[in-house]
Amino acid sequence: AVLETVAVITHDKKNDTQQANSSRPFQIGDMFGSQNENSDDTETVIDKEDNVFVMSNRKTKYPTLQLDLRLIKDLVVIIVSATAGGIIFSCLGQPVIVGYLLAGSLIGPGGLNLINEMVQVETFAQFGVVFLLFALGLEFSLPKLRVVGPVAVLGGVLQIALFMFLCGLTAALCGAKLSEGVFVGTFLSMSSTAVVSKFLVEKGSTNALHGQVTIGTLILQDCAVGLLFALIPVLGGSSGIFGGMMSMGRLLLVLSIFITVAYMMTWSFIPRFLKLMIQLSSQTNELYQLAAVAFCLLLAWCSDYLGLSLELGSFLAGVMISTTDFAHHTLEQVEAIRNLFAALFLASIGMLIHFKFLWNHVDILLAAVILVIIVKSIVITAVIKSFGYSIRTAFIVGLSLAQIGEFAFVLLSRASHHHLIGGKMYLLLLGTTALSLVTTPLIFKLIPVVTQLGILMRWFPSESGVQNELLVDTMRLLMMVFQGKL
Repeated sequence: AVLETVAVITHDKKNDTQQANSSRPFQIGDMFGSQNENSDDTETVIDKEDNVFVMSNRKTKYPTLQLDLRLIKDLVVIIVSATAGGIIFSCLGQPVIVGYLLAGSLIGPGGLNLINEMVQVETFAQFGVVFLLFALGLEFSLPKLRVVGPVAVLGGVLQIALFMFLCGLTAALCGAKLSEGVFVGTFLSMSSTAVVSKFLVEKGSTNALHGQVTIGTLILQDCAVGLLFALIPVLGGSSGIFGGMMSMGRLLLVLSIFITVAYMMTWSFIPRFLKLMIQLSSQTNELYQLAAVAFCLLLAWCSDYLGLSLELGSFLAGVMISTTDFAHHTLEQVEAIRNLFAALFLASIGMLIHFKFLWNHVDILLAAVILVIIVKSIVITAVIKSFGYSIRTAFIVGLSLAQIGEFAFVLLSRASHHHLIGGKMYLLLLGTTALSLVTTPLIFKLIPVVTQLGILMRWFPSESGVQNELLVDTMRLLMMVFQGKL
């Protein structure tokens, strides 16, 4: 057991309201205040990491319904803001994902501070990644997964190893700690599964060759997150090398068993279960929709309970259903749920963007983001090309994975907890990650322009051989760029 001292604060609603009205000026956040969360006095517990918990479910003679009005208020604010941001950017002809990210940054602690306690919102938003990867698994073809398996597995591992080596070597040459450089390499090797997969789905590229390679690599990175978590205590010095190797070996064994059991269920239990749900849902799809969501969440929870990731379990659940004849019907049932929670997740990621910090260090952060995009594009393109893919396919995959992913936030938090990195490095990596996610929509917009220019300049081989059509399309895209419409 771990004993911890906490502070318990009792709030008197009447006194707090009188003091606030008499001594504090009006603020925008007052419009979204939580003064009506409870009619009685409330108790708040603050732990040593400054996490604030509102006490509820007190022992009473009869059970009573407890409502977390703070969470309800936060969800209302973030969903309305994300909707407004998406509408504005859609009218401007820009990807709605940028509207979600900027809406989150506007209402978060770095903006108007309408949402200042993000633990509950971020936990709720995690469902966005779960359902996004579940839908991605439903669209993913298992035969094509086998085709891109070598480049996804071996290439993904090679990318992580190369980033660890390059950053470790750079740290050694600059006089920094080797362990810190190795961690930065693992940090930079992560790409955003949620953001990239959303763009691939919107553009209908999930079944294209570059889309399959990209998704396979992202899934490998998700699988590697658990192993990287086991590596951080070793780099931080809080766990021995032998203990770290044992932990990584145990995770690999659990992963193998988990995938084997899922493979056996795919050919035995899943088709019969879905067929039964179809028969029971002949009048309404409500039961089938609920069963699909329950299956996704159950497998995600099992994966997380075994020390793997929620994302791996949800993706595997989608792949298991994709082998049946009910994949398209299941996708139709969960698509609306996926879109809602994906917007919630992306807006919560935007809350990590602090405009003041970005403005004060804009030169360093912009240089870091540009360097990350260039280095990641070059390294990933070289790795994909080494597996025999065309330079065009390798280049598209390299640009698609050029950002730093949302898992990097979790790795960064774990490394800070083990004192592996300092405060300034923490803020630098946090700002770089946030900016790289914001620039991802622009990169995806420019990929068709760059690839078609590459074909005209004979950098890439022409797949269609129709140079005149490529020239017309390229000139049209360039005109849109100069007119500010892209």
